[in-house]
Amino acid sequence: MTRVGATVLAVLTAVGACAGGPSQEPRSTSGQFEDGGPIVVPEEWTVEVLDVSPHDPEAFTQGLEVVDGTLYEGTGLVGESTVRKGPVGGEPTVTVSLPEPLFGEGITVVGSRLWQLTWRSGVAVERDVDTLEERRRVRYDGEGWGLCHQEGPDRLVMSDGTATLTFRDPDDFSVLGTVEVTDSGNPVAELNELECVGDTVYANVWHTDHILRIDPATGAVTARIDASGLLTPQEAAEADVLNGIAALDEPDHFLVTGKLWPKMFTVRFVPTGR
Repeated sequence: MTRVGATVLAVLTAVGACAGGPSQEPRSTSGQFEDGGPIVVPEEWTVEVLDVSPHDPEAFTQGLEVVDGTLYEGTGLVGESTVRKGPVGGEPTVTVSLPEPLFGEGITVVGSRLWQLTWRSGVAVERDVDTLEERRRVRYDGEGWGLCHQEGPDRLVMSDGTATLTFRDPDDFSVLGTVEVTDSGNPVAELNELECVGDTVYANVWHTDHILRIDPATGAVTARIDASGLLTPQEAAEADVLNGIAALDEPDHFLVTGKLWPKMFTVRFVPTGR
């Protein structure tokens, strides 16, 4: 064995040893390297349904978040876009419409404010988290798709339909940095609704039934979560795509739904075959 080969083998052995503990997220590698590090091969996961609750079948869901037991939802389509709040599975207690021509997109709560994106208007709307009334608007370049807030680094994470996640200041929406999301080293475009949980970002991928678990420090997809089959064939025929992930207060529990879906599902993400 050459010196180079021995070095590579040692590195791969060390990576495998570190991933073996139960408190670590196991990550396999292909043996290839990108930007000086191993390419992560995602794990295959699925959803375990724990409960089902009603969802407004007229809601073109673009953003979903649960904070202290209150469900916040942003919906889209020109002339029909709203932001609303209320109990999970119940009727909204507050609903505010976006004026035309704004097309509502992702939302996230940061303290006393709620940020709401728009699709192609280049406008983010800051709202009062209690009344949902508009406080101000700020401009950004490009499209707005998904949005979530990382509490640790205190930053927003935003998707724009490409493979890029943009980090933004939650106070003024200025750009703090970007990262390209890759699956086994390949860029993943059409990242849609987002949910931040600790050091992890979960993302819907438009036109698919998959949710990706992403390491925002590197952009690597660490797990692909298959969320297909939640709706019956008849329900799916009248609905649009999966789009909506909200972490619940109970650890590892999530609420998922989609555009024009009649139901929301309380789920856990579990390894395939478990």
